[in-house]
Amino acid sequence: MSHSYDLTAAVRALSESDVALAAVIRRLGACTLVIEPIDDPFHALLKTIVYQQLSGRAAGTIHRRVLGLAPEGVLTADSVLALPEEALRGAGLSRNKLAAIQDLARKTLDGTVPRMAALHNLPDDEIVARLSAVRGVGRWTVEMLLIFNLGRRDVLPSTDLGVRKGFQRLGGYEELPPPRALEAYAERWRPHRSVASWYMWRLVDGDTTDWG
Repeated sequence: MSHSYDLTAAVRALSESDVALAAVIRRLGACTLVIEPIDDPFHALLKTIVYQQLSGRAAGTIHRRVLGLAPEGVLTADSVLALPEEALRGAGLSRNKLAAIQDLARKTLDGTVPRMAALHNLPDDEIVARLSAVRGVGRWTVEMLLIFNLGRRDVLPSTDLGVRKGFQRLGGYEELPPPRALEAYAERWRPHRSVASWYMWRLVDGDTTDWG
């Protein structure tokens, strides 16, 4: 998908605003951050909840089973709440994940989780506040969605271990810096903190983070 912002311009601006990051960019090369669009936040968050703390293969099996419970082939918030709990548990959901998915369905129906068209018009902070109100969905999960699915350019997941480790290497710190130190330093990266975060991940493991 084409970006909602110019990666090349972002990299150029970051190189001009941070000498240390400029050296990293020269070593690692162009940013190849890929945006994978989603159809709607309900299905994206449902998949995220299912995949938490499971291997990809096991989670994929459970996710397919849950989707397969849809009476008319398409799982909706209404159909989740209409399904017997035994059916959802039978698909492999734990009690906690069942409760989280039901909460997601209720918050989708009451408008806390916005429709896709509305989501595009909301600022990052409001998206974080709304989506992280769902049981089992934390700030980090929403930040990953903002960066990799919605293509928001100025997101800094300051609690992400990979980003913090990258920042540790960038600054040559002996100990892992706290999120607030990263946040203070990253002011110079605005409004391109998503791309800067991508370079922090690359600095640690040579590739972008794989979050499911």
